[in-house]
Amino acid sequence: MEKNGNNRKLRVCVATCNRADYSKLAPIMFGIKTEPEFFDLDVVVLGSHLIDDYGNTYRMIEQDDFDINTRLHTIVRGEDEAAMVESVGLALVKLPDVLNRLKPDIMIVHGDRFDALALATSAALMNIRILHIEGGEVSGTIDDSIRHAITKLAHYHVCCTRSAEQHLISMCEDHDRILLAGCPSYDKLLCAKNKDYMSIIRMWLGSKEMVRVMRKKGIEHHPNFRAVKHVPFEQFIQLVAHAGCVIGNSSCGVREVGAFGTPVINLGTRQIGRETGENVLHVRDADTQDKILQALHLQFGKQYPCSKIYGDGNAVPRILKFLKSIDLQEPLQKKFCFPPVKDNISQDIDHILETLSALAVDLGGTNLRVAIVSMKGEIVKKYTQFNPKTYEERINLILQMCVEAAAEAVKLNCRILGVGKIVNYMSEMFTLMYFHRWPCKSSGRSCAAFNQTDPRMELCGPQDSLSDTLHLPVWVDNDGNCAAMAERKFGQGKGLENFVTFITGTGIGGGIIHQHELIHGSSFCAAELGHLVVSLDGPDCSCGSHGCIEAYASGMALQKEAKKLHDEDLLLVEGMSVPKDEAVGALHLIQAAKLGNVKAQSILRTAGTALGLGVVNILHTVNPSLVILSGVLASHYIHTVKDVIRQQALSSVQDVDVVVSDLVDPALLGAASMVLDYTTRRIY
Repeated sequence: MEKNGNNRKLRVCVATCNRADYSKLAPIMFGIKTEPEFFDLDVVVLGSHLIDDYGNTYRMIEQDDFDINTRLHTIVRGEDEAAMVESVGLALVKLPDVLNRLKPDIMIVHGDRFDALALATSAALMNIRILHIEGGEVSGTIDDSIRHAITKLAHYHVCCTRSAEQHLISMCEDHDRILLAGCPSYDKLLCAKNKDYMSIIRMWLGSKEMVRVMRKKGIEHHPNFRAVKHVPFEQFIQLVAHAGCVIGNSSCGVREVGAFGTPVINLGTRQIGRETGENVLHVRDADTQDKILQALHLQFGKQYPCSKIYGDGNAVPRILKFLKSIDLQEPLQKKFCFPPVKDNISQDIDHILETLSALAVDLGGTNLRVAIVSMKGEIVKKYTQFNPKTYEERINLILQMCVEAAAEAVKLNCRILGVGKIVNYMSEMFTLMYFHRWPCKSSGRSCAAFNQTDPRMELCGPQDSLSDTLHLPVWVDNDGNCAAMAERKFGQGKGLENFVTFITGTGIGGGIIHQHELIHGSSFCAAELGHLVVSLDGPDCSCGSHGCIEAYASGMALQKEAKKLHDEDLLLVEGMSVPKDEAVGALHLIQAAKLGNVKAQSILRTAGTALGLGVVNILHTVNPSLVILSGVLASHYIHTVKDVIRQQALSSVQDVDVVVSDLVDPALLGAASMVLDYTTRRIY
């Protein structure tokens, strides 16, 4: 168990009032039930669960194999405000005996129903800790007042969205007692893949069990309408996922339906304050000018991107961890965090941003790397595996590494916002075809090679693709652009309007930042700096041309020259040796130059000169205020590059700063920055 000062299991009481809150509480209850060594679970059922008009939905709790400790009939018949108040009063009369008998350590209460207010009031007055699910949200009705009242009674808070978290902080709740977990129902929604949905649809379109809930005269007899008391949640998911459109004023439309991208028409103002995905179209006033019909024509049959505003499918593990951390020895009395009158409270935002993270994936030639990278540029954890020989093995390994990293991120309190992927070679684009069933956000030539008209093309693959498995969007770019983005967000380019990055490694690449934005060009091939031609009669380049910078200064070019010298017995000098089983490479050439090998020194000087001429061309073209050399060869070239600038550049650009990157892993950081920049722009 998490170290919380408790010497016994935590006794948890989950109180459910209706089928809607049970859909949110059930995943938590299942999670608690799977860890009997940590928790004892008591289930209290009240409210509309026990009313025949609502389908006696307590039965679905029994069908889920939960023992119901207590049933409380608390609903006073009637549909006016007085009946609601009387129901609250009846619950307040009955609950004390139940709580005295169960003696829970903590009560879990969901949402904003009047029944939940009675539960929270009873528990608070009886000195029982309260965990409130879905606090901090705004809908725009009396529900807001009830929800916020429960918030003030609750000791701990589990919220679904970042806005809700900020609302709770603004309401002076203790930040350490707020967990941004996402909606528990999304844990089930995002993994719902029942392929036999047609049988479910046929069952509900022909059921004799249907009863009238639509009060409008005669509507239940219309052949295109069906009214039902209750649809089991698993079947309801399939109906919603495959519906042409959902119409109504339920919070389900603006919350759960977004997980499937199903179109929604939200009627009236009941949900006016809630956060919604792009799948929701609002008709807020009276139905003049046939607005509902027009909205239906616009929405029906569309398919929107799946929205993750309300969860990422990992809520329950976070909630269970949060429960384990509760220290029963701490004072029960709540403490409110009132903001200081004069001091700035921005430190809270810094703490929030620090937990936002991205998965960075590098499809390297030798190794596959996956890293969890925080908003502040910290590589929280990195995974490295040798690159398999076949595509199938490679795909499976990347998928395995990403799943492992995503699971570890939950334990590390890192919220993964997306995946940034580095693509170094065009052949690797074929690997991507196996991965993404969601639109692949790309800012580089890689995706453009498949679809010149839209870099956000959809790359289709099998059901176990990366996006489907992690329920995360994926961004793709090459290593040069990623290095530039890393410098913009975390490195020496931070805050600069214009700068250029050259990355030196196996090949030569780069990225250009102009007016704070990465330049891609009309066909997403901008900043191919390694293929700037610096000599008309230079050596052949891998691109098919000759005289490119890469043909002189890349690791492959240096390796080629090192092998030539070695074959001619001109590489090794005193104090240097190459084992027989070791391939000659660029590092041997650099070592020989350091030990005084004149020919090796000449080759490195030529390579640095070629790179320097490329830098001069860039200075004359885009006039950046800074040039950053990145990669393993940068420190060996910097002095020669500066010499070439002094000799060849126009006087107006000779004073430009040329520096070596101080980032440990600019490519991985750049891949992460694609995700962090895009998603936080959307959030803030």
